[in-house]
Amino acid sequence: MITLHHGDCRDIMATMDASSVDAIVTDPPYGLAFMGKDWDHGVPGVEFWREALRVAKSGAHLLAFGGTRTFHRLACAIEDAGWEIRDTIMWVYGSGFPKSHDVSKAIDKAAGAEREVVGRHKATVPNITPRPSDGNITAPATEEARQWSGWGTALKPAYEPIIVARKPLCGTVAETVLRHGTGALNIDACRAGARWPANVAHDGAMHEHGRYFYCAKASPADREDGLEGLEPQRVARGGSNNLTQWVNGTRSYDDLDPRSKKLAIIRHNHHPTVKPTELMRYLVRLVTPPGGVVLDPFCGSGSTGRGAILEQAAFIGIELDAEYLEIARRRINACLTPMEVLL
Repeated sequence: MITLHHGDCRDIMATMDASSVDAIVTDPPYGLAFMGKDWDHGVPGVEFWREALRVAKSGAHLLAFGGTRTFHRLACAIEDAGWEIRDTIMWVYGSGFPKSHDVSKAIDKAAGAEREVVGRHKATVPNITPRPSDGNITAPATEEARQWSGWGTALKPAYEPIIVARKPLCGTVAETVLRHGTGALNIDACRAGARWPANVAHDGAMHEHGRYFYCAKASPADREDGLEGLEPQRVARGGSNNLTQWVNGTRSYDDLDPRSKKLAIIRHNHHPTVKPTELMRYLVRLVTPPGGVVLDPFCGSGSTGRGAILEQAAFIGIELDAEYLEIARRRINACLTPMEVLL
């Protein structure tokens, strides 16, 4: 069973039966105003997670992605709603792009001083050094700027935390598992080789791959699966990862966006935070009993739904944005047989 709802998840969950969901796996807004998106101006508060608690069975697990700067607020809201915080999984990756402010350049700009162009950034190692959109290397123009050359304001992002929470048990773990099929983690099915599954997932940037679940960021094929009939959109994107793929010719870019001066990519899936299907599949498998119902209150472009289908679980997705819901529908359909596709 696959059901997609368009609307505010608080309103939709209010219509659902209590204790009807086996697991909740979701990627809610991080509250970072990401790419200027209106929906990302706040972390979902207690009222969201209280309603999620109501529809979850006793012992059901909740997995919720968060941002490194704001996940503490997300964890507090989830806990205040009545969930038990059990752990935090770290999804580690090497392709993040530093959003750092160059202090030296800021000083020169404030002084009205023009910096001399002394070279161009090389695109051979774009994942190592942040580079401005024009590609120029400039020298400090003032003594103050020289003193602060090399200083910035942010580290390179390399992980996203996933909060692991559980609805209180009805008695012991054994009693809850026997009554509801919830309350435990699917350890054997999520082992990395012969090892116990760890609270770390990574994209290959770490050594000893066999010790952890391995999953790269969403590939172009994963992002765009099933979206051939949609009207593509021109999305301005900066960042080292995009520069790498542009240089290697693995994605199609047109010219620089005239407003942002960043590389522009043509995408059918224009959701800005697409999670890889394999990662969501792993998380669904970890917390969902066989044939269980997975809920994603912040469905986005449907990666949780794709993971649920591949794990043969039922799925309920809720999304406020109609365009994203259509993307989710098409991407989920791409995982189904012709007899199962959603209208």
